[in-house]
Amino acid sequence: MMKFKQLAVSLILASAFAAAPVLADTKIGFVNTERLLREAPLSIAAQKKLEREFAGRDQELQKLAKQARDLQAQLDKDGVTMSDSDRKSKERDLNNLNLELQRKGREFREDLNLRRNEELGQIQERARKAIQDIAKTEKFDLIVEQAVYVDPKNDITDRVMKALGGK
Repeated sequence: MMKFKQLAVSLILASAFAAAPVLADTKIGFVNTERLLREAPLSIAAQKKLEREFAGRDQELQKLAKQARDLQAQLDKDGVTMSDSDRKSKERDLNNLNLELQRKGREFREDLNLRRNEELGQIQERARKAIQDIAKTEKFDLIVEQAVYVDPKNDITDRVMKALGGK
């Protein structure tokens, strides 16, 4: 039994040493896609585009929220002195305003997420092409996007950002 374990260990070590020269010639790169999608000029431009595109709806939501807060404050302050019909009318108005605010807020978030995903998809597509171009040009054997540890010399994220900025 002991000889079998020694034989197995010897075979594993021999395999590792035989593979070592092959691995030494392998060129590996790493791209931090999270950083790329956050810091690349193309990503920043897309974020600003989305902010401009949705600014009007955001302001409308803020206006509705302010109306609801003001109506709630009025009810809190004057609700005791109001007639029952006035108070019930204001409470109904507040309830309708809150429902409209929730509906519009949900639609806003859904539309924003849809547009953000569209923009990110376009950026990811361009980034993949840039990564593939870099891999072919610089003769990389493997480029990974996730890793437990990366030696900074293997990180090509800045080169990909530069490639994206130039296109």
